[in-house]
Amino acid sequence: MGKKYRYLFGPVPSRRFGRSLGVDLSKPKTCSLDCVFCQLGRTGTSSIERKEYVPTGEVIAELKDWLETDGQADYITLSGSGEPTLHSGFGEVLAFVRENSSIPALLLTNGTMLYLPEVREGASHASIVKTSLSAWDEASYALVNRPHPELRFDLLVEGEKAFRADYTGKLFLEVFLIKGMNARPEEVKKIAALAKEIAPDRVQLNTAVRPPAEKYAVPLTREEMEGLAELFKPKAEIIAEFKARHGSHFEANQDAILAMLKRRPCTAEQLAEVFGMHLNELSKYLGKLTGNQQVLLEQRNGLTYYTVPSRERRSNA
Repeated sequence: MGKKYRYLFGPVPSRRFGRSLGVDLSKPKTCSLDCVFCQLGRTGTSSIERKEYVPTGEVIAELKDWLETDGQADYITLSGSGEPTLHSGFGEVLAFVRENSSIPALLLTNGTMLYLPEVREGASHASIVKTSLSAWDEASYALVNRPHPELRFDLLVEGEKAFRADYTGKLFLEVFLIKGMNARPEEVKKIAALAKEIAPDRVQLNTAVRPPAEKYAVPLTREEMEGLAELFKPKAEIIAEFKARHGSHFEANQDAILAMLKRRPCTAEQLAEVFGMHLNELSKYLGKLTGNQQVLLEQRNGLTYYTVPSRERRSNA
């Protein structure tokens, strides 16, 4: 992507969905949850207020321009730095993508607002909706997801079930497992029972492979996840690693790399793939960014991630 956009980012590689053009509809870390495993850090603004956080018309104008100039991605994804369904116009954005592009529209949501009929209607414009379930009762919900005080666990489950009942697209359910918090077999069995009631097309298991909001959010090993995947019927899939894809038009420069890292931590290899450049060339940019402390290094599971200070993530409007 040669042009600079305010509300679009990427296309970036996704473990689940190939190369994805991201659409960011919220202010940084404005979310209804404050999950211990969140790769964006702790929630800056806990909210369930639905409003036009960024101008819907400007987002659609950027999408129109991108479709006319670049237009190469596997998906156009509403995700970004907060919960997209808090934006009152997210359904309008999804409808624009569906009506003006052959690229599937994907909604990544935590599912907390699906208890509202207007949110379910907006989400219905997506080709795929990925929602989440990482708890089995109110206490585990509070422990793992740390919801806004006005949210209840039963609202999450009932909202996801109601959406499934009417939605004709593909529904994926992500289950995020953290060692010592929600990953004992007896706990996962309870999550699996609720997942069966929701009846998604796929259940996808994830764990904290990227630096999480809380240091105590410890990931499972692949072997542990493979065993727990068997508890879901049909068997859950474990989200794969990034697959190399080519043809990105994302222009590499220091500002673009910094903008990417403000959205999520990445390894050097992941950044090299996004920007289509050799690691030696990338190291020049990373050297400058780490030298002036705009970017920090963090070790996680034997890998080195590049990230930005939390204050920078919160100030990224």
